[in-house]
Amino acid sequence: MLALIVSGEAIFLLPFVLSRVFRPTFLDIFNMTNLQLGTAFSVYGVVAMFSYFAGGPLADRFSARHLMVSALIATSLGGLMMMTIPAIGLMTLLYGLWGLTTIFLFWGALIKTTREIGGLNQGQTFGIFDGGRGLFAAILSSLSVFIFAALLPQDVASASFEQRADALRMVILIFSGLGLLSAALIWLFIPDSGTAAQQTDSPTVLSLHSLKHVSTIPGVWLQALIILCAYVAYKSTDDFSLYARDAFGFNEVDAAMLGTVSFWMRPLAAVTVGILADKLNSKLALQLSFALVMAGSLIIVSGVLTPGIPVLLLMTVAATSAGIYGLRGLYFSTLGEVRVPMLYTGTAVGLVSFIGYTPDIFMGPLMGFLLDNAPGESGHQHVFAVVFCFALLGFLASLVFNYVRNLNLTNSPAKPGIN
Repeated sequence: MLALIVSGEAIFLLPFVLSRVFRPTFLDIFNMTNLQLGTAFSVYGVVAMFSYFAGGPLADRFSARHLMVSALIATSLGGLMMMTIPAIGLMTLLYGLWGLTTIFLFWGALIKTTREIGGLNQGQTFGIFDGGRGLFAAILSSLSVFIFAALLPQDVASASFEQRADALRMVILIFSGLGLLSAALIWLFIPDSGTAAQQTDSPTVLSLHSLKHVSTIPGVWLQALIILCAYVAYKSTDDFSLYARDAFGFNEVDAAMLGTVSFWMRPLAAVTVGILADKLNSKLALQLSFALVMAGSLIIVSGVLTPGIPVLLLMTVAATSAGIYGLRGLYFSTLGEVRVPMLYTGTAVGLVSFIGYTPDIFMGPLMGFLLDNAPGESGHQHVFAVVFCFALLGFLASLVFNYVRNLNLTNSPAKPGIN
C-alpha cells in the first residue's frame, strides 16, 4: 500500500502539483498565460480521455507491476526536458506525452491493484489510499516551498528571473527523482498478479465482452457523472495560490504556502470520508462532500472575503478542500456497490474515467479564459461559480446513485467469486 500511495502521487507531481503550488512563478518562468497553460492541460486531457478508455482493458490483460514501472520512468524523464524551460509548443507536447504515460500505462493498473488489496473494505482502502497520497503530497509540497524559498533572496520580491528559474528547476529535479524512486518501490514491493488475459484464450474477445458487460450497469454511468462533477471541483485547486496573489496581494512564497493548505486537508478528508462511507453509506459521504464544495464556492463568489482578514481565506480554502478531497477518496470505492465484478475492474475504471475526467479537457482552457478576461478577484469568482454549478449537479446525482445502489442490493445479488 505504501508503494502504491507514493507512486500514485509521484507520477502527477510534474504534470499537476508543480503548477498548482507554484502557479504564479510557473506562469512567469515559462512565459505562459493562464489560457496557454489551460490549453496544455487540455491537450493532456484529450490524450488522457482516450488513454482511460484503452488503458482499462490494458490493465486487465498485462502485469500491473510492469505497466506502472514503465509509466513512472517515462514520466520522470519528461522532467529533464522541463528543466530546460522549453517553448510553449514543446511544453504542450510534453503534457500530451504525459497523458499517455500517467493514464494509458499507469492509472488503470493502479486502481485495479488498490481494489484487489481492499477486499471487502473498499471505502476504507480507497480512503487510506487517497489520504496517504494526500499526506505525501502535503509533506512534499511544503518541503518544496521551503526549498524554493531557501534558494531565493530574503526579500522575495527582489529575486531576479534567473534566481527564480533556478529555484523552480531544483523543484522539478526533486520531483523527477521521486518518480524514479517510486518506480523502484513498485518493482520491489508489488508482485505480478494474475491478469484477465491469463484466464482466457482470447484477450480481445474478453475486452469487448467486459466492456459490453460494464456498460449495461446503470450505476457505472452515475458514478461517471459524480466523478465528473467532483473532478471539476478538484481542478479548481489549481487556482488557490493564484487567487491568493490576485485578490489578497500575497507574494510568490506566501501564495505557494497557501496552496499547500489544500494539500494538508487531503489526508484528513479522504480517510474520514472513506470510513464514513463504510460505516454508514456512500450517499451521506458524497452529499456531505458536495455540500462543503458548494458552501466554499459560494463564499468566494459572494466577495465577502477581504484582504484584511486572511484567516477567512485560510478557513474557506481548508473547508472547500475538505469537500474536494473527500470526494476524491470516494471516486472508485463504490465499484462494488454497483456490482462491478473484480475481473472487470480495469475496464470499469477505464469507462468511468473516460467520462469522469473530461474536465481535464475543458476546465483548463475555461479557467484560463475566465481569469485572463476578468483580471483580479472577479475572474476567480467566475471560476468558482462554475464549480458551484457542477457541485450542485453532483449532489443531485448522488441522490439518484443511492436509489440505484439500493435497487442493486435488493434485486441483483452478486455471483460467487466475481465481486
